Amino acid sequence: MGTLSLVRHGQASFGSADYDRLSETGARQCEALGRYWAERGRRFDSVITGTLKRHAQSLEAIAAALPGLPPARADAALNEYDAEAIVRAVAGGRPVVTTPEGDRREHFRLLREGLAKWMRGEIEVPGLADWARFSGGVAAWLETLRTSGAAEVLVVSSGGPIATAIAHVLGAPPSAVVALNLQLRNSALSEVTFSPSRHWLVSYNTLPHLDHPERSGWVTFS
Repeated sequence: MGTLSLVRHGQASFGSADYDRLSETGARQCEALGRYWAERGRRFDSVITGTLKRHAQSLEAIAAALPGLPPARADAALNEYDAEAIVRAVAGGRPVVTTPEGDRREHFRLLREGLAKWMRGEIEVPGLADWARFSGGVAAWLETLRTSGAAEVLVVSSGGPIATAIAHVLGAPPSAVVALNLQLRNSALSEVTFSPSRHWLVSYNTLPHLDHPERSGWVTFS
C-alpha cells in the first residue's frame, strides 16, 4: 500500500506580469507545510512536480524545512491548463480581469464558465490541448504510479491536475472537476492511498500546517 500526498502550489502572483512565481505568502505557506511534516518525522521516497516555476519554488520552500527529500522528477502531465487562455476564449473579446485591483469574482466566473465549455468541447483554446488529452494524461500518470513500487510519494502540482486526479479516483464526472478545482487552497494537502489494483481518497484540500490563529491570514486561493 502506498500513499500519495498531493500539494497544490503556494500562492502565486495573480495579476502580476509573471503569475508563475510564488508570492512571499506562498513561500511561507509551503515552508510551514515542510515544517509541519518535519515535526512529525514524515519521509518520502519519491518526489514529483510539474515543470512550472511555481511548482519548483513550492517544493524548494517545503524542502527548506524538510531536509532529506529525494531528488525531484518533473512531469509535464502535472502542469496546469492555461487559465488565462480559457478566460480569453470564453470572454469573446471582453476585457479580461488580470490585475490585483480587478474584480476577481468576474475572473473566476469566466473561468468556471470557460472550464465547463472546454470540457464539453464547446470552445477551442489556442495553444491548449483538449480536455480528453489533458485529463487522459493525468489518469495515465495515476495508473502508472500504482505499479511504480513507491511507498510514500510527494507531488507538488496545480489545482487543475489535482482536481482531475481526485475526480478520477472517485469516478466523478468532469463537472465535479470544476467544483473541486476552484475550492483548492494554496499549499493544500490531499491524500490518496494506492495499491497495484486501485486508489482510495483519504483527504482533500486540508491545511493542517496553517491551523493556527496567527496564520489565519495565510489562507489563499490563487
